[in-house]
Amino acid sequence: MTTEEWRSVKAGIRDSVGANNFRNWIEPLELQGLQDGVALFDAPNSFHGTYVRKTFGELIIYHLNAGGAKVQRLDFEVGKSVNGTAAPAPQPAVAPAPQPPVASRDDIGSPIDARFTFDNFVVGKPNELAHAAARRVAESEHVTFNPLFLYGGVGLGKTHLMHAIAHELKRTRPEAKVLYIRADEFIMRFVSAIRDKSMMDFKQLFRSADVLMIDDIQFFAGKDGTQEEFFHTFNALVDQNKQLVLTADRAPGEIKDLSERIKSRCQCGLVVDLHPTDYELRLSILQAKRGLHEALYPGVVLRDGVLEFLAHRISTNVRVLEGALMRLFAFASLVGREVTLEMAQECLADILRASDRKITIDEIQRKVSEHYAIRLSDLVGPRRLRSYARPRQVAMWLCKQMTNKSLPEIGRKFGKRDHTTIMHGVRKIEELRKTDSSIDEDLELLRRALED
Repeated sequence: MTTEEWRSVKAGIRDSVGANNFRNWIEPLELQGLQDGVALFDAPNSFHGTYVRKTFGELIIYHLNAGGAKVQRLDFEVGKSVNGTAAPAPQPAVAPAPQPPVASRDDIGSPIDARFTFDNFVVGKPNELAHAAARRVAESEHVTFNPLFLYGGVGLGKTHLMHAIAHELKRTRPEAKVLYIRADEFIMRFVSAIRDKSMMDFKQLFRSADVLMIDDIQFFAGKDGTQEEFFHTFNALVDQNKQLVLTADRAPGEIKDLSERIKSRCQCGLVVDLHPTDYELRLSILQAKRGLHEALYPGVVLRDGVLEFLAHRISTNVRVLEGALMRLFAFASLVGREVTLEMAQECLADILRASDRKITIDEIQRKVSEHYAIRLSDLVGPRRLRSYARPRQVAMWLCKQMTNKSLPEIGRKFGKRDHTTIMHGVRKIEELRKTDSSIDEDLELLRRALED
């Protein structure tokens, strides 16, 4: 890859990670070469390389491949020049004039992404409670619940809300010491403090925060020393009436190898589950992102039906969903084509294969029969009693949403019904969802049961 090509790739990465993250983490990297599917970089230090690999690794690999390289993983070396030889020893120089420090309060923690604010967080039924709680923490000068514990799967918005809280606090309470840090970096700093015999500095750093936010605390599991220090930091901040905000990929009580006393402390606050996104929320997210990409890629035409297609097919991870839309716009701009359904299927073949649901029609029918306590033979049979017809339409709707089967294929599994009957059932459930909350609740329960 030439210097010019790498410069172009970096421009794409900058657009994805934001100016601050790019300046702090990507700009210092030097690409030494590509060999056997490995991109080798020179990094300022080992921690820098480790952090970039964990935080931005997949994104960098994606942009390298989009730029024409064939990369499967990243490697980092320290103290090498661009050509791979040892970096020259530093030469004596006249000491520069003292400069004012450029670090802000949040620079002592993990970087805060400028893209993640409350203004661009798309709110829907699966995340409305988490959003409201995060807003309350950001806007209140007094602790309302301690800690605020947000949990949910990958790509559901936990980190976005953490960054949004930090941005809002910096805007409204600039005097407050707001510290956001990823759990893996907290662990690294703890280990370094022990090694460097600087534990008092470590304790002072975290226990002097007005608001301490730690992302992904499931990584504390099994690390007894880190948990011990975190427990005492937690207590010290609560005793001072300081706010804590924590996230994890599961509820506190479900984190294996996390000490019982930490679980207990976390459960004393407000614990909020970010539910998997529903179709309407995914579509809203795509519509919100559409304008941004149209501004970045002027002239690219997005045809009707593409956003709806993506919202249906990519259901588990919002980051993957947003990345898919970005890839479509970038690809269309490069090849000078419109974004159509056919082009989306071609360009996103790998993402769509990975996102394909493995749930079968038979599984859906069994689960719906159990939920409504009716026999499977009655669910797929000809009887039109309301007690059978409504569950049958629910099952049809779930089959349409959660499998890749065509309407005629679904119809054959429901007593050889015509595809128009399936279409009518799906439309009927869509209408009822808007007026009957019990139907909507049933659909959500069944969807989550099937995805578990």
